[in-house]
Amino acid sequence: MSSPPSLPISNAQSNPSATTSSQSQPPIATPAFRAFISRLTSSLRHGFSQRRPWTELLDRNNMSKPETLTEAYSRIRKNFNYFRVNYVTLIAIALALSLITHPFSLLVLIGLLASWFFLYLFRPSDQPLVLFGRTFADRETLGILVVLTVFVIFLTSVGSLLISALMVGLGIVCAHGAFRIPEDLFLDDQEPASAGFLSFLGGAASSAAASAAVSRV
Repeated sequence: MSSPPSLPISNAQSNPSATTSSQSQPPIATPAFRAFISRLTSSLRHGFSQRRPWTELLDRNNMSKPETLTEAYSRIRKNFNYFRVNYVTLIAIALALSLITHPFSLLVLIGLLASWFFLYLFRPSDQPLVLFGRTFADRETLGILVVLTVFVIFLTSVGSLLISALMVGLGIVCAHGAFRIPEDLFLDDQEPASAGFLSFLGGAASSAAASAAVSRV
């Protein structure tokens, strides 16, 4: 009795070179991106550690109408130096609420930021950008992203939404600063001259620039 015919079985062995080539490099420079996130988190944590108590910010006993514009300006300047982290938080909340209530603008802004991160800032320098079968140089990628940013910010509703939310936040901050009575601790020489409204974000911005420069090397 003849044995049943055996089915042909192809034992395909994986080619190491093909496997290596199929596994493309990650679309983002992971070490630089992690360093950027770490430095940004540290800078924000350090900045928010300098915020004043919200009960002190909202103390109704220290509220009064300024008599003159000069007094209002003086109060705003001193309150800016003391409550600057709280004021930045209020402006950020105004921007966040404005974007949350407009999901389309939020998605467009997230897509724009993701394009900058993944296509230019943290893309490995040895991995060229290839779209639709065409390879783009760094200058071409930067030019396209700049044009796209100008279009999104100035020619769509995203720019007007951000500006209006920023104006609302600044209006709230200026109103509080004008009506909040400064106390004896509001001295001009208390804060260093370099401490400004957004000074605590300077470390995060410099970290972002340093990380981006490292990723482009």
